[in-house]
Amino acid sequence: MPSQNSTLYYIHDPMCSWCWAFHPNWQALKQSLLERHSGRLTIAYSLGSLAADSQDPMPEAMQKTLQAIWKNIQRKVPNTEFNFDFWTNCQPRRFTYPACRAVIAASQQGLELESPMILAIQTAYYLHAKNPSNEAELIEIAAQLPLDIAQFKQDLNTPKCQQILEENRQLNQRLQANSFPSLVLVHKNQVHPISIAYLKHHRMLTTISAILAT
Repeated sequence: MPSQNSTLYYIHDPMCSWCWAFHPNWQALKQSLLERHSGRLTIAYSLGSLAADSQDPMPEAMQKTLQAIWKNIQRKVPNTEFNFDFWTNCQPRRFTYPACRAVIAASQQGLELESPMILAIQTAYYLHAKNPSNEAELIEIAAQLPLDIAQFKQDLNTPKCQQILEENRQLNQRLQANSFPSLVLVHKNQVHPISIAYLKHHRMLTTISAILAT
């Protein structure tokens, strides 16, 4: 964690449904922070990694649980869209590490590609019923972005990508960020968890601004 600069960490997983619900408000918060605190605040992403690598199909009970979570999100965060065709068109598997490594592989070609890759994965998964657990799907998703696809394929499963993912996980532990999404502000070497608000970003902006003013 930086000792001088203030950093807001966004802890997420590209296949986390609550992160998808938070996306619009997160974008609004980021924009407001950049306008108000440009040069004083660094915004950094850290991957949460919901589920480790596995080839096992997702148990039916878990599939039903996740579908219920999607419906609950739609009740609590209006206008959040989900394509429930995913559950009939795809073979769900309970692991998200490949999608996380895909974000890392994209960001290796430029940090400006990190957010677009996250959104591309979320859009493919939640709106188009694609399965980002599959490497082939991730490559198709990456092809939508200005990436060197040959380099992306090469980087996707390298030990370096996995090492960066593990470093993200370790950072999350140090920040005591145990749920996704999470926001943690590190200011003057002090760690400040920021409560997530899914509908309006102003309370989060006020809280962060007040801490930065100290």
